Amino acid sequence: MIEKKFISSTDEPETAVLVAIVRQGQSDEQAQEYLDELAFLASTSGVITKESFTQRLQKPDHRTFVGKGKLEEIVAYVKAYEIDMVIFDDDLTPAQVRNVEAALQCKVLDRSLLILNIFAQRAQTAQSKLQVELAQYQYMYPRLTRMWTHLSKQRGGVGMRGPGEKELETDRRIVQDRIAWLKEKLDKIDRQRTTQRKHRDLTVRVALVGYTNVGKSTLMNLLSKSDVFAENKLFATVDSTVRKIVLNQVPFLLTDTVGFIRKLPTHLIESFKSTLDEVREADILVHVVDVSHSAYEEHMEVVQSILADLGAADKPTLLVFNKVDQLPGFAQEETRTLLLEQLNNSYATKTEHPAVFISAAHNLYADELREKLFALVAEKFRTIFPNYVPATHLYPEQ
Repeated sequence: MIEKKFISSTDEPETAVLVAIVRQGQSDEQAQEYLDELAFLASTSGVITKESFTQRLQKPDHRTFVGKGKLEEIVAYVKAYEIDMVIFDDDLTPAQVRNVEAALQCKVLDRSLLILNIFAQRAQTAQSKLQVELAQYQYMYPRLTRMWTHLSKQRGGVGMRGPGEKELETDRRIVQDRIAWLKEKLDKIDRQRTTQRKHRDLTVRVALVGYTNVGKSTLMNLLSKSDVFAENKLFATVDSTVRKIVLNQVPFLLTDTVGFIRKLPTHLIESFKSTLDEVREADILVHVVDVSHSAYEEHMEVVQSILADLGAADKPTLLVFNKVDQLPGFAQEETRTLLLEQLNNSYATKTEHPAVFISAAHNLYADELREKLFALVAEKFRTIFPNYVPATHLYPEQ
């Protein structure tokens, strides 16, 4: 039977070095932020980062991704410190992987494979496991030749277990058949989900969206008083969670969706089509932002770009700037009010969407969040039930 995951638990955490290209126009601060995100991805996958290597290039070397001298530098470090793997912050071509593995004599992962590994660890439902497996096979298919050549030389661990490891004679036809079978299974689930969503036509649907690890699940718990899994790791939520919320006697469905990230693998977006349909078919989006992150505006742009690809960028949206308690100066009462006023004034001119600044973890400014969310929900509710008359004040959620 073909193994379903690329991952395997090991007794000792594996070690890694990170490699990234710094492109023209990219600042040192941005380059460091990208490396920090890659290190966080590695940590989420259970890997310990020992060192990072960067090189300024207009474009990656088509043979080895980095230049010859930089590769030799990485090789020397890997050998000196017995590093288990090298992780690249971009997708590698099969030829690049083959050449880099030959030089490094250790495991090589690109960004997509690392993210696939995390999704495989996090998937809980039958649907999400099928979606991850499909993405894994689609990733593996063009790399079959390289896997045949190198799998016998590779050790187990993060990124290396999965389709094809036990059966080296696996050929393209078997993989094609498996991909077709997985698509058929997911199409069936998708049809069932579509039928279920049709029954929600008389209910307002709200979807939480945002960059990964911005606090969407914590916000879901705050609004629904439920216990959705929340953790300070990337992609803590892979499976969609739906809760019924009642504000001001108006019911609506709130969905917590998978987080987005820079360079999200195309195969994952395709494989998670039915999950992302929760975003496409939502009436209202709640775009959650970690305002304490130095690159939060870039994260917002990434989310907006993915929403545009999904055809969901023009939906009524509430911007929720989360984690205000982590902003410099927030702890001092004398500067807190001025800080929030400056943030509100700044975004009042930048976007037509209503915005609120909160701390979901500490239940700060939650009433303002509920009021602004209710205003959007009530407006949609009136289109479904024209005779609806809102209550004169906001009741607590139920």
